[in-house]
Amino acid sequence: MGLFSGLIGNASQKDTDKVERQLEDILVPGEQVELAFVLIRDLIVFTEKRLILVDKQGVTGKKTSYKSIPYRSISRFTVETSGHFDLDAELKIWVSSAMEPAEVLQFKSDDNVVEIQQALAAAVLR
Repeated sequence: MGLFSGLIGNASQKDTDKVERQLEDILVPGEQVELAFVLIRDLIVFTEKRLILVDKQGVTGKKTSYKSIPYRSISRFTVETSGHFDLDAELKIWVSSAMEPAEVLQFKSDDNVVEIQQALAAAVLR
């Protein structure tokens, strides 16, 4: 169900060793991936130092954007779970003293948004 979940916007957990190999040019020496989720073609990666959001762009996905957010820069975040009429779940992340969220991630269900929120809380509150 991982592929189908990804196609409809649900995050699914990804093997951390594979993600480390995929991000070897992005990670600093000694940095390890602790947890990773795939969302369609994009990745949400937790290391011991930062949150990395990988955004595959274009039809082929060859163009890729890497957004790195150090945990110490995250000032707050919110999780909105799905309801009866609003089926989307949402995670918003603010950095420093910004008025608008730096990142808004949308999910088609609550399945992994709670787990992602828990990982983010554990990293930020260390």
